Amino acid sequence: MFIHRLLDTPKNRLKAFAMGGLVVAQAVTGTTLAMHSGTSSSDAVVQIAGAEAGSHRQVSAQQLLTLAEGQVGISEDSAGGGTKFHSWYMSSPRARETVARDSGKITDYADAAWCDMFVSWVGTQLGLQDTVGTDAYTVAHAKWFASQGRWGTTPAPGAVVFFDWTGGKRIGDISHVGFVVKDNGDGTIQTVEGNTGNGRVEIRTRPTAQVAGYGYPSYAA
Repeated sequence: MFIHRLLDTPKNRLKAFAMGGLVVAQAVTGTTLAMHSGTSSSDAVVQIAGAEAGSHRQVSAQQLLTLAEGQVGISEDSAGGGTKFHSWYMSSPRARETVARDSGKITDYADAAWCDMFVSWVGTQLGLQDTVGTDAYTVAHAKWFASQGRWGTTPAPGAVVFFDWTGGKRIGDISHVGFVVKDNGDGTIQTVEGNTGNGRVEIRTRPTAQVAGYGYPSYAA
């Protein structure tokens, strides 16, 4: 059901196909970032789609992070919604597309889990919707990065980071999303996330063991 897809919590995750195999990830600068092998020969193979051209090349990862960090402190209302990220998503053409995909109605987004709406809002404000992606469902968003050949396991500033709190690496088990601010070099990353803590935008420190994978937008060098 549609509302279950929106509630991005471990309790209400949907199972989805796990992208695996040989994954070649493209870093935010457009260079090859990481390569790793899966354990099953039946796993999918995701390869580089090539560098993209477009206006997003004029926006740096730091510019995106500055905008994202500028939202710190924004909080949901008592019903779990009411942010500008909810309002923006419901008014966007993408909301109609995801309703058609997931069923339900656009007003169901009003009080839905909003970590992915936050990520989508930040990217769209800078004209990066074609490389950051837009969605309200973290599993679908991660699968989109994988389908674009921009999915991997190495943190980089500006990467979209997808979490599975149990430490799994299956895309279908993802339950939260944010942006990487930096790799702390000690097994943790600094992130900026929406719908975290008590339903706020916050800067967090997360163990990389909880990361299912990273999506890599294309930025200006």
